[in-house]
Amino acid sequence: MADVRLTAVTDERLDVAAHLAAVDDPAAGAVATFIGQVRDHDPDVAGTVTLLEYEAHPDAGTVLREIAERVAADHAVQVAVSHRSGSLRVGDLAVVVAVSSAHRAEAFEVCRALIETVKTDLPVWKRQTDDSGTAAWKGL
Repeated sequence: MADVRLTAVTDERLDVAAHLAAVDDPAAGAVATFIGQVRDHDPDVAGTVTLLEYEAHPDAGTVLREIAERVAADHAVQVAVSHRSGSLRVGDLAVVVAVSSAHRAEAFEVCRALIETVKTDLPVWKRQTDDSGTAAWKGL
């Protein structure tokens, strides 16, 4: 039922249009998306966030595909999901999720479940650096 069409953990810029194209389907009446971008603040950082560095486990790409397949398994959806690794600045895209389905409720449900599971289960860790140069790891 589910069709996972694109998964990637990459140090390249994420392309929202490529994710939308990947889930394009003549049977789809809805596309739900989540776009996570680097923000300039975090409760765990004293100053203004200036840089995020994502470190990905070597198996992160495989794990991301497994997450997408598991979350979408019982749904008639098309899925595209990618997560960045490497250094990102404020405003850069860190994660993109696109889910298409015949109906909006299912697209939203799977999109939300997918990003929540990625946040908890994907072996990617981030180090945030603030404007004073202080760095702090999250997700360890």
